[in-house]
Amino acid sequence: MKLALIGQSLFGQEVYSHLCKEGHRVVGVFTVPDKDGKADPLGESAEKDGTPVFKFPRWRVKGKTIKEVAEAYKSVGAELNVLPFCTQFIPMDVIDSPKHGSIIYHPSILPRHRGASAINWTLIMGDKKAGLSVFWADDGLDTGPILLQRSCDVEPNDTVDALYNRFLFPEGIKAMVEAVQLIADGKAPRIPQPEEGATYEGIQKKENAEISWDQSAEVLHNWIRGHDKVPGAWTEINGQMVTFYGSSLLKSSVPPGEPLEIKGAKKPGLVTKNGLVLFGNDGKAVSELASLYHCVVHGTSFIKITLALLLLSRLVEEIRQRCGGLQLQNEDVYMATKFEDFIQKVVRKLRGEDQEVELVVDYVSKEVNEMTVKMPYQCFINGQFTDANDGKTYDTINPTDGSTICKVSYASLVDVDKAVAAAKDAFEKGEWGRMNARERGRLMYRLADLLEENQEELATIEALDSGAVYTLALKTHIGMSVQTFRYFAGWCDKIQGSTIPINQARPNRNLTFTKKEPLGVCAIIIPWNYPLMMLAWKSAACLAAGNTLVLKPAQVTPLTALKFAELSSKAGFPKGVINIIPGSGGVAGQRLSEHPHIRKLGFTGSTAIGKQIMKSCAVSNLKKVSLELGGKSPLIIFNDCELDKAVRMGMGAVFFNKGENCIAAGRLFVEESIHDEFVTKVVEEIKKMKIGDPLDRSTDHGPQNHQAHLEKLLQYCEAGVKEGATLVYGGRQVCRPGFFMEPTVFTDVEDHMYLAKEESFGPIMVISKFQNGDIDGVLQRANNTEYGLASGVFTRDINKAMYVSEKLEAGTVFVNTYNKTDVAAPFGGVKQSGFGKDLGEEALNEYLKTKTVTLEY
Repeated sequence: MKLALIGQSLFGQEVYSHLCKEGHRVVGVFTVPDKDGKADPLGESAEKDGTPVFKFPRWRVKGKTIKEVAEAYKSVGAELNVLPFCTQFIPMDVIDSPKHGSIIYHPSILPRHRGASAINWTLIMGDKKAGLSVFWADDGLDTGPILLQRSCDVEPNDTVDALYNRFLFPEGIKAMVEAVQLIADGKAPRIPQPEEGATYEGIQKKENAEISWDQSAEVLHNWIRGHDKVPGAWTEINGQMVTFYGSSLLKSSVPPGEPLEIKGAKKPGLVTKNGLVLFGNDGKAVSELASLYHCVVHGTSFIKITLALLLLSRLVEEIRQRCGGLQLQNEDVYMATKFEDFIQKVVRKLRGEDQEVELVVDYVSKEVNEMTVKMPYQCFINGQFTDANDGKTYDTINPTDGSTICKVSYASLVDVDKAVAAAKDAFEKGEWGRMNARERGRLMYRLADLLEENQEELATIEALDSGAVYTLALKTHIGMSVQTFRYFAGWCDKIQGSTIPINQARPNRNLTFTKKEPLGVCAIIIPWNYPLMMLAWKSAACLAAGNTLVLKPAQVTPLTALKFAELSSKAGFPKGVINIIPGSGGVAGQRLSEHPHIRKLGFTGSTAIGKQIMKSCAVSNLKKVSLELGGKSPLIIFNDCELDKAVRMGMGAVFFNKGENCIAAGRLFVEESIHDEFVTKVVEEIKKMKIGDPLDRSTDHGPQNHQAHLEKLLQYCEAGVKEGATLVYGGRQVCRPGFFMEPTVFTDVEDHMYLAKEESFGPIMVISKFQNGDIDGVLQRANNTEYGLASGVFTRDINKAMYVSEKLEAGTVFVNTYNKTDVAAPFGGVKQSGFGKDLGEEALNEYLKTKTVTLEY
């Protein structure tokens, strides 16, 4: 029987492994996307086994199944869906699709405790029995017919983890495997769920988890242990919210301790050396052992916590009385590590300077792609959207039809200076500069989540503003942006220096260590081919290192950067940390490269502009620079390659993202014996490509980014024909509105020609042949360029592949693949393709400085 596993987690992984061991055939695993660069355990195991794995962030949009997702699911031909643990909503047409339907695991004895928090409610309600059910999915909420059930006793001090690990996890795995076998044998029952005794409880929220003290100790104990650490049962002590967990019924006599008044409790609690003892409202039962329980707050003495709370409450209250009712938060005290910082905080609050200003966004809205797209269009400076200082704007154009999307603020020199000043203030005086690394990471994770939640809108804006094909934008432009922020969020609290033994006269009482510190205000200038992804590649590393930034998006594609600014504010980034200034490179970009308060500039763009930026950065204040510049990446295809794969990958190497790809294969070298067949196959595949509206899900090839670029590409083709290269296919503008160009193929390109030397940055395949067996000759030709961003080789010979990859002068070498970048792998060029790295751990060093400290003791 062919199985499709839909779900996630270690539990899903174990169910998958056990099903495989029992000889069942899993034809597809459908799990969640990678998080922070790490695959879910279920997907990871399946990928190692070679099982097809699909990672969809969602199965439906606005109540309708996503066509591409449904087609991928149907392609595996499953006869039974197995859902061991699944947090996604699976549409009914998928649930009902297989011959045998779908079965689901649920951690309760249905019909009791339907819903997502069944284990918690088993404990909250004081059930004496816990258990699990495997049931047939229907269109209700955990209401389908029962296939099998298992039960166990609930121990007096069971926690959610204890119950899960002791019974629900191991027995659940066995039950799922047994259920599949029963179905395979034709013996699986379908027992309707009774309505008698049925309950449904939703996920508890923090505000609903407050402890009501007018109950017996056992009921209180169940309430606390059932709410676990999240959301956590809580009460008010000395005006502060205190969360309890780790509850257990007290079996011994009440230990001595200090009384602690608790709001709503008729009897004070006791602060003891082992924790806090609390009393239920049982009347006679107060003196009995069963009516008592203790709750230990792990890691820190509860007595110290209580004293700290008392002192904190006293300080906050005294400030309120003496300063006309000024309200302080606990965080205002915690974050002020020095008394002078605390006084400054109080003064700023008295002046009203620290009040959160509500973000006001003046959107341009459009009904497109079956949604309302809301696009900010103003400069984002110091946490607020604002018009340019001189009021100037410019039109941003939709390359699909040449129409104006909206007018965007055109940043002036004054706006650049304001943005830099805001970033400097946020770094030196603001909350960001004092924030601990883990909190910084939390903000970045939150931002990644918001990017993912808004991915359809962001991909739509990317399609409108840059011409990116929507389906590609979802996966690459937006998908990799999400992955990048999650990856670098994980680095925030792992940036560290080292201790170094130094050779001094004995006795050696010296300690030398290094610290990795942020640089300060960083400028980032990004190109127009991947507007949001290029923003993410640079700004995520910059922020993870603790810097603040001023970012200038490309003049022709500013809209996703401004939407990003809005989401960063919603994520909670303090004002001034992120500033976005749309406008021209000649004005805003040049000012950034010259500005004396900027300590680092990261740039992606042309080599000519990169040289100008490097010069300005050196002359102004010798600021640190990283440059990702032009490329003319060679792709060498040997006659012992897998030809169909080389054709497919070679086309992707050239035509991916309409050829507007920094690592695009600028020149293909094809071995003579397969040259003609390769060209024929490429042309056949090009003819199958659909050119059209990037929002059309069937489109393969969208418009070029802007009019001037299209004209440059057409001139590039004219130069090729004039020099004698053979135009095999394309070379013309498509006869329709917008900036569309035919995918183009040139052959017979000789080394001296313009096409062989210069980057097109468009959908133009430039092919040269080389003599059979001439490895060193083709390497010499491939390296005969001032660029060195990427390269590739296709061959079945591993020794040849390793030799060629060693000899190619490029920052990246792809072997039997292309365009396969990952957030964990460093990316950057050599020679006139620039220096410095994006992505991976190495990218962090671009935004850090090393300080050496030596002390004698």
